[in-house]
Amino acid sequence: MVTPHPAPTRARRARSVPLRHVAPGLLRDPVRALVGFGERADGEVVRLNVGAFRPYLVTDPDHVQQVLGDRADNFGRAGDGAFWGPLRRLFGDGILGDGPVWSDSRRILQPLFTARRVESVLPRMAATIVDAVAELDAPARAGRPVDIGAEQARIVCRAVMETFFGDRISAADALRVIQAQDAIATSVIPRVLVPFAPLALPMPGDRAFRDAARRIDEVLTPAVRAARGSDGDDVIATLWRGSTADGRPLDERQVRNDTVAMVAVTTETTVNVLTWLWPHLARSPRVAARLQEEIDSVAGGHPVGPEHLPRLRYTRMVLDELVRLYPVGWLAPRQVLRPTTLGGVRLPAGATLLVSPLVTQRLARHWDDPDAFDPDRFTPERVRARHRYAYFPFGGGPHQCLGMHLFYLEAQLIVANLLARYRLRVRSPRLPAVQLAAALRPRDRVELDVLPAHAGVVA
Repeated sequence: MVTPHPAPTRARRARSVPLRHVAPGLLRDPVRALVGFGERADGEVVRLNVGAFRPYLVTDPDHVQQVLGDRADNFGRAGDGAFWGPLRRLFGDGILGDGPVWSDSRRILQPLFTARRVESVLPRMAATIVDAVAELDAPARAGRPVDIGAEQARIVCRAVMETFFGDRISAADALRVIQAQDAIATSVIPRVLVPFAPLALPMPGDRAFRDAARRIDEVLTPAVRAARGSDGDDVIATLWRGSTADGRPLDERQVRNDTVAMVAVTTETTVNVLTWLWPHLARSPRVAARLQEEIDSVAGGHPVGPEHLPRLRYTRMVLDELVRLYPVGWLAPRQVLRPTTLGGVRLPAGATLLVSPLVTQRLARHWDDPDAFDPDRFTPERVRARHRYAYFPFGGGPHQCLGMHLFYLEAQLIVANLLARYRLRVRSPRLPAVQLAAALRPRDRVELDVLPAHAGVVA
């Protein structure tokens, strides 16, 4: 007897979330609204009515895996889409784009960010971080509070510029670039919210965008030109030595575009996400005590170097939980290239999909008490039991962030060296508000008092 195959499920239209529900929520509290839409979708692909713009929200890990990984060739990073279009004015085509130009850039740059290569530069990076952290002795001695976001930016810029840019860009100039990137991240939001507006139509934020882009070029274009024909394994020299798939050398514009992108990729996540750590530790004394105990046990009050990292397991779990709640790359929009179905929903060619780790990583159907700060979610046993795409703060598939491994090692070194040398006390345990910009960032400053961890540290 032949058992008949079940009849195929017919594709259906997506449920729509009406404008009267979408618009007020996004205006009041966009993070809570987006997570709320994801909760109500209950794993389905739904359509958000945002007036003339009606994207599909994709939140289920199985569906995310298909979009970013298994079927990525049908879901493109559309260069002129709602999200990438405005940013393309800064980054151009290249490592943050798609297609053949992206493929060339990825092939050229990936060897610089393999685990083996990153670990080979760790001794130099660690020494730079130790020196940069020690500069907090001055405010500790004076009893002066510090803006920890600004201090982290200073530490990261020194470490990254020396290690990955061969000192072609000074730490001071890199800070100028980061400040300009902050301005750009917020200036593009009007265009992201009104994606159908042509670039020729003036919009709020356009002038701030142009001014910030000019400041970035004033710093980076001379560095790019000076590196042409030079030796070295830094990012800019590597780009100049690179070639396209058909053997042509990269032109100055692409080297410039990828340099701008790589400065952002190698600094932004560490600078922004660590700012949320300190209020969370103040609000979670158990987590703070366990983290401090591990660092004291491993480092014994001495500077933390690469040799200590394998034993900083709880520190790594703390960072995993931090980027669960605050994935800097919070949105990964995609465009449907050919008509298809996803989760039984018909998707026409040209449709925009919104894939967001910020949403999926805060859904109660995948995470117990999702708003709580709980690093124990990342024990090996719990990680193995979870869907691979329930947690994807650095994206996935062919476009997974090149700097992921760098972030974890660099952030562990920064956090561990800060807590080995000082006791940091937040002036207010209030969590900074989340600002949804081109990249997620804290809206508020976090001020800390810096106290020596051991007698004699601050002479």
